[in-house]
Amino acid sequence: MTNESTGPGLNLAQQEAVNYLHGPCLVLAGAGSGKTRVITHKIARLIQMDMAPERIAAITFTNKAAAEMRERAKGLIGRAAKKVVVCTFHALGVRMMREDGAVLGLKPQFSILDADDVTSILKDCGGTTDAATARQWQWNISLWKNMGLNSAQAMAQAKDDNERLVATLMARYEERLTAYQSVDFDDLISLPLKLLKEHAEVRDKWQSLLGHVLVDEYQDTNATQYEVLKLLVGERGRFTAVGDDDQSIYGWRGATLDNLKKLPRDFPTLKVIKLEQNYRSTSAILRAANNVIQPNPKLYPKTLFSELGEGEPVRVVDADNEEHEADRAVARIQSLRANSVHKEFKDFAVLYRANHMARVFEQALRRANIPYKVSGGQSFFDRAEIKDLCAWFRLWVNNDDDPAFLRAITTPKRGIGHTTLQALGVFASKYKLSLFEALFSSSLPAALNARAVSGLHEFGRFVNDQEYRARHTLGAEAAAEFLKDWLKEMGYEKYLYDSEDNEKVAANRWTNVLEFCDWMGKRCGGEIDDASGATDMSDAGPPQGAKAPSGGSAVRGATSVGAKSLLEVAQTISLLSTISEREQEQNVVTLSTLHASKGLEWPHVMLVGVNEGLLPFKLDDDDGRNRDTSEGTLLRLQEERRLMYVGITRAQRSLAVSWTKRRKKGRETIGGIPSRFIAEMALDKSTVKEDPREKLRALRAEFAKKAQDTAAAAAQSGA
Repeated sequence: MTNESTGPGLNLAQQEAVNYLHGPCLVLAGAGSGKTRVITHKIARLIQMDMAPERIAAITFTNKAAAEMRERAKGLIGRAAKKVVVCTFHALGVRMMREDGAVLGLKPQFSILDADDVTSILKDCGGTTDAATARQWQWNISLWKNMGLNSAQAMAQAKDDNERLVATLMARYEERLTAYQSVDFDDLISLPLKLLKEHAEVRDKWQSLLGHVLVDEYQDTNATQYEVLKLLVGERGRFTAVGDDDQSIYGWRGATLDNLKKLPRDFPTLKVIKLEQNYRSTSAILRAANNVIQPNPKLYPKTLFSELGEGEPVRVVDADNEEHEADRAVARIQSLRANSVHKEFKDFAVLYRANHMARVFEQALRRANIPYKVSGGQSFFDRAEIKDLCAWFRLWVNNDDDPAFLRAITTPKRGIGHTTLQALGVFASKYKLSLFEALFSSSLPAALNARAVSGLHEFGRFVNDQEYRARHTLGAEAAAEFLKDWLKEMGYEKYLYDSEDNEKVAANRWTNVLEFCDWMGKRCGGEIDDASGATDMSDAGPPQGAKAPSGGSAVRGATSVGAKSLLEVAQTISLLSTISEREQEQNVVTLSTLHASKGLEWPHVMLVGVNEGLLPFKLDDDDGRNRDTSEGTLLRLQEERRLMYVGITRAQRSLAVSWTKRRKKGRETIGGIPSRFIAEMALDKSTVKEDPREKLRALRAEFAKKAQDTAAAAAQSGA
């Protein structure tokens, strides 16, 4: 780390953001303006100013972003970076609840349910077998939780019978979660808020533990996350929020721009710094992006500029239909590979509004023998064989986790039938026990026959034995040996081959299992850091509820690297949604939705299906032709415009935007019209081409004047 006030290579606005340390700060970081660089340099600056690294928290939204930030911080400040808390909002929530959740009735080994578990519980609560209905309930409940509402509050503000029904189901669902000692992903934000809001000793503890909080992608925070942030930083407001109101594209899952509006109101001394210099795209691409976003109302107006030159003009391609559009995209890839400096397959991306649009492009790429990947495809952890193994891990960690119990006892089959499990469920409900607790109840033989009880006892003993062994299995080698023995004892390989008609599919699934076990072993050996950032902190710092000494370690136990027990690693498994750290970058064309592309970039980008009714997505009953829009529709249009802006700003050197004259809608083929966003790019107008040198000169003059004014004020006060 340098002894200078900033690292090398920072522009003037970046330097200002890095050096502002003592109060609330909002960094408006336009697309490609170096926000991660600002965050990592600010972490280095805080450490340079004698803040203990473990008192700095950098919070982001994905494990991938957290891993990248961790790596970049390590390159800048060395080993001290390992002590910085770099994690997602959800992982921070896990840390808080593992340490202090006891005041809410949670034991430290609570389970984190995935979406499938939640759907299954809601089907049971609502007495339905229809997964689609249960998922709609799930969606409603998730939105309420993101708004900070519990079932009683949701019931109080329910607008109709349907909402009252869902609020009633939510109350039953809350009861089940309490009984299972389980939480869902929304609880990882709402329960920490409850902790901080209702328990002053917990709030004081966390405010003293964290000296400075940095939040990445601030525009994607929801109402609950904002309240958590506010309570974590307290009145002193030592935080840095980094975001871009022009890239707020997750309103449908609760993200709100109101959080940007609240900041200056809740923190009157807020310092606002704009990053407008773009290091990613050419001027032609940025001009199209600036033009598209211009009609949206601005909280903090800004205009991106680039020193990378004018570059290739943005192309608009009209196609007869989806197949023709895909063929033209393939032809463009082949042409650019022959003529461009950036000619690797990985230099190309095809971006679209919705997942279903990928199929026709996949077919065209296959015909042309061009390798590709569909970004955001099935997660490694969503595969059935991996969910099977994770259910066992969850049961070891938390015996009260009924969904995990049911999956473990039936996968592989153990001679325990549905009738036995149903009777066990009735018995457990009657005596208010978890299914695992019910196994060892002295009253169980009165409810089930001797053979059934014997089978259940055998399963219970097996779980207890494996849990004990997992708790005492330390390091990579021991973990690998344990997992091998465990799979053999369960007969899991045989189960996979018996349950698949296709031997090749079974072999692939078994390979996934072995890869997963290898990955778990490496985590136990410390060869792979805990990428979730949610390691238990129970052995770190002061006892629960006690105040940490000033400058003391908040997360000592969380950041130490070395051998861990298999059970310890299993505790954080639910937060890891990908095994990407094992994957090397592939030289393939990327197909991705616009939402999934955020944060990524490619030399050549094709935005496809840019039709009215698709982008923007249908705003009314006539595919967006009715311009007399309601306030709600207007807000949706603004978010769709931001989505277009995100797509444009993924491109570094070339951008093509295509639309189709005819497109499929269900079983019909309908006429297509180009999206209003194509006209808004103003490509056919002789737009003023901004000279970046002028912009830089103006910025330098502005900062020089600020420095001059500060020096004059200091001289005056000293006189």
